[in-house]
Amino acid sequence: MTNPPGGDHAASPALIAEQPQETPEQIAAREQAQAKEAADTVIQAFGGVRGMIDMTLPGLAFIVTYNLTHQVGNAAYAALGLSAVFVVVRLLRRETIQHAFSGVFGVAIGAWIATHTGKAQDFYLPGLLWNVAYCAGLAVSALVRWPLIGLTLGPVTGEMFTWRTQNPGRLKAYTKATWAWVVIMGLKPVILFPLYFTGDVNLLGWLKVALGIPPMLLAMYVTWRILLTAPPPIKAEVPDED
Repeated sequence: MTNPPGGDHAASPALIAEQPQETPEQIAAREQAQAKEAADTVIQAFGGVRGMIDMTLPGLAFIVTYNLTHQVGNAAYAALGLSAVFVVVRLLRRETIQHAFSGVFGVAIGAWIATHTGKAQDFYLPGLLWNVAYCAGLAVSALVRWPLIGLTLGPVTGEMFTWRTQNPGRLKAYTKATWAWVVIMGLKPVILFPLYFTGDVNLLGWLKVALGIPPMLLAMYVTWRILLTAPPPIKAEVPDED
């Protein structure tokens, strides 16, 4: 008995005909599912609610302690101590310390400035300056067509930079999402900087805490909605190792 042309691995027309073909509706449903899966990575990429809490509560500890003791040093040490606790807890639970460590770093700088100047409002100065720099970086990245939201989510979704070279629909979506972050996150320094210059520590501290999580959640929700209607990600090809 002879083998068909092409050897044992050649597929017969009958076998090819038996392979199911996706209908347009099935293709649309699959792409929609892929787009939703990619959109769901937004919260994961930005540390989730837990990460936002790690970066917000030290500010609450500062303003509460300052109101109780009226001592800048005590308030600064309380905030720094709480940030350190978050890092230790994450280490013990073998979780990523990226966002908790970022909180410690920012709190440490603010604590150092506040204790050296004796002005409680200076505790919040590094965070305010960071907000301004972050918004400026977002805007510049969108203008040069390397939107920061795409750079952040690309490694998480597995697409890396294919959204820029092979997927114009996702480039447009990431650019739109980046501008949304500029607007939403830019409200914080616009509201808080005037309070910093007036020296109203109480109002500045409480508003800083109040504006910690809600804008982040809103920005992530807007990003999620934008990516739901974007084309699905194209996975980056990883070369096989010989």
